[in-house]
Amino acid sequence: MNNLEILADAFEFIEVNLQKEIKTQDVADACFCSKSALEKIFRCVSKLSVHEYILKRRMMIAARMIADNSGDNMLDIALKCGYSTHESFTRAFKSVWNCNPSEFKNRKSYPELFPRRYPPMEDGGMKNMRNSIDISEMYDLFKARANCYFVCCDIKHLVPINDIAYKAGDLAILETMERMYREAGEGDYVFRIGADEFVMLTGSEDSTYAESICNRIREYNGQCFKYEDKEIPLNLHIVATKFEGSQLKYNELYEHLHNAINKCK
Repeated sequence: MNNLEILADAFEFIEVNLQKEIKTQDVADACFCSKSALEKIFRCVSKLSVHEYILKRRMMIAARMIADNSGDNMLDIALKCGYSTHESFTRAFKSVWNCNPSEFKNRKSYPELFPRRYPPMEDGGMKNMRNSIDISEMYDLFKARANCYFVCCDIKHLVPINDIAYKAGDLAILETMERMYREAGEGDYVFRIGADEFVMLTGSEDSTYAESICNRIREYNGQCFKYEDKEIPLNLHIVATKFEGSQLKYNELYEHLHNAINKCK
C-alpha cells in the first residue's frame, strides 16, 4: 500500500469515527501500517500529528453544531464529539478556537478553519499533498455564484511564526480568518484552501466590491496578534480574482485560486 492509499484510508477512517474514541494506533491498524509510518506521513502532509488532526476536525464539527443552533446543549455537543465531560470538551475547544464554546456561540458566523483533507487522485508526490483540502461540499455554491468574485489571502512569512511555536502559527491562521470575516459582506463565505491560504467567495459580480474588501483587509497588515507574552505582526498577500473558465470544474477552480495567490506574491 503506497502513501496515497494509506492517507485515503486514514482520512476516511477518522471521518467515520470522529464521534468515537480514536487512538493513533486504531487509525494505523485500519490502514494496515505501523503507527510510526502513519505519523510520518501525516507530519509530512499537514505538519500535524494524527491526534492533532483528529482534534481539529472534531472542533470544526463542534463549531458547526454550535453555530447551527441545533438546540443541543454543550454537553450534548461534547458527547457527539467524543468527549465525556463538559470540562474536557471546553479545554479542547479553547485550544483550537482560542475561546470558550459559550463565547463562540455569540459569533455571527464561523470559518471553515479545519476542513477535511484528502490525498490527490494522481501520485504527484508528498509535496503536492500539502494543499489537499476538501472543499467539494461547496461545489453547488460555486456553481450558483459562477460569475462572482473571490478574494484570496495568503499569510506572509508563516514559517518564522511557526518557528516561534506551532500554536503561534495556529493563532496567525485564526487571525487571518477573523480579519476576512470582519470585512465580509452579508452572504460572503470564507473558507480555507491550503496550509495558509484562504478564500472569500463573494456574492457580487462587481470587481469594485471585491477590491474594496481587499483594501479593507490590507489595512490590517502590520497589526499584531498576541501569543503568550509576544506581540507578533501579521501581514497578508491579498488579491481579487474571478474564474473565467467556460465550464466550472472543481479541480480547475481549485488550481485557479492557488495560481491567483501565487501571482500576487
